[in-house]
Amino acid sequence: MKQERPAKKSRVVFLFDIDNTLLNNDHVTADLQKHLAGEVGGHGAKRYWSIFEALRKQLGYADYLGALQRYRAKNPHDLGLLTVSRFMVEYPFANRLFPNSLDVIEHARKWGPTVLLSDGDVVFQPRKAERSGLTEAVGGRVLIFTHKEKELANVAERYPARHYVMVDDKIRILTAMKKIWGRKLTTVFVRQGHYALDAKAVASYPPADVTIESIGDFLKLDLAALTGG
Repeated sequence: MKQERPAKKSRVVFLFDIDNTLLNNDHVTADLQKHLAGEVGGHGAKRYWSIFEALRKQLGYADYLGALQRYRAKNPHDLGLLTVSRFMVEYPFANRLFPNSLDVIEHARKWGPTVLLSDGDVVFQPRKAERSGLTEAVGGRVLIFTHKEKELANVAERYPARHYVMVDDKIRILTAMKKIWGRKLTTVFVRQGHYALDAKAVASYPPADVTIESIGDFLKLDLAALTGG
């Protein structure tokens, strides 16, 4: 889907993370773990996740397909990988949206353009956004970077606005963006997923401007609360 661009500078643009913000990626990972163990065995699954974690540290984002490629290079005769790749590409991501995720996007669109702003690879992450229905919900406005907090100038160029609202489950990302945009940004921390529920990690950063327990709680917020009036 071709991205819709705002014709002029918007009053406010809403930026939404995907994984564990709008979509339950922890559930997706659990399903993949189960499928992997069934196809390549417990030992093979353990090797895959070891490769996956090493690659995530190297790249800075989750690359499920890249980890499969590396696993294949080390295990060229393990044909179970063929079913794993199909499982990932054909996964029913729409079934893993958190309750009210699409309603939240529709709610925000009353006030300004909505944009998906995510980290990830160039194949699996766009596929996830497309098959979940999120790409259509935001009118094709999807931005996927290696490190999104380092791409705010590009975000502003594509979607100029007087104010931005970033909704994310990672307090680290929200803090980094706030340091760059300051009062021009309202950070909304969603306490969903394993990153958001890691009390020690969360406590090491300053609180977000707004904290909600679930993405559905966004529906209770008004524009004044999200833009400082």
